[in-house]
Amino acid sequence: MLLAAGRGERMRPLTDATPKPLLSVRGKPLLQWPLEALARGGFGRVVVNTAWLGEQISARFGSVFVPQPSSAKHSMLLNKEYSADSVQIAYSHEGRDFGGALETAGGIARALPLLGEVFWVLAGDVFAPDFAFSQAAVERFVASGKLAHLWLVPNPAHNPRGDFGLSPEGLALNLPTESAQPRYTYSTIGLYRKALFEPPWCNIQAGNPQGISAPLAPLLRAAMDNAQVSAELYAGAWTDVGTPERLNDLNHLK
Repeated sequence: MLLAAGRGERMRPLTDATPKPLLSVRGKPLLQWPLEALARGGFGRVVVNTAWLGEQISARFGSVFVPQPSSAKHSMLLNKEYSADSVQIAYSHEGRDFGGALETAGGIARALPLLGEVFWVLAGDVFAPDFAFSQAAVERFVASGKLAHLWLVPNPAHNPRGDFGLSPEGLALNLPTESAQPRYTYSTIGLYRKALFEPPWCNIQAGNPQGISAPLAPLLRAAMDNAQVSAELYAGAWTDVGTPERLNDLNHLK
């Protein structure tokens, strides 16, 4: 699931007429980067939730996304570069159905009938061009029995205190902000089981017919307190494209 329903307030005025996932990063819409990465990993079905200017997102990508090589020079590598010929996209239009975004947990609950028992989640405004969505990671997660597995990153300047801790055994820790133990930033990339969005962890009905808005962090913290969330550090390039300055930096880095 790619989360693309946010208003992008901090990106204004860029997002006044364009949804943040369609802003261009190095010549491509921001949302295209994870779609291509999922295709490379062989994941051929994606759910995208939308709200602000969501019709532009569905108009841009349609129901089938076919990755293209970045240049004619790379056309011969198409089959090597993408192990899936196309990605089937289903949309969860929160703005159309409820007048606005449902936050992360509310949005996932809304889309739950479209998702498998285990699924990836990634925010559509994060740029992680080298992250590998792999079948091996899914298999390890399934075997672990955990409710979620998170990829954490070193804390960026805009989140110096981080979000979660990490135990030597690979468990995500719900540490207080003032903890002496290191905390890391949640990259927004994770693997999840449907069970995390069902009782006792989540009381929103699957499909979220009432349009309940709810954040994800409380569910994760409750599951962490019961040793049900694993995690690992990701050291690759990663940017939360949350401001025009960060977007400008990305587009001018060599």
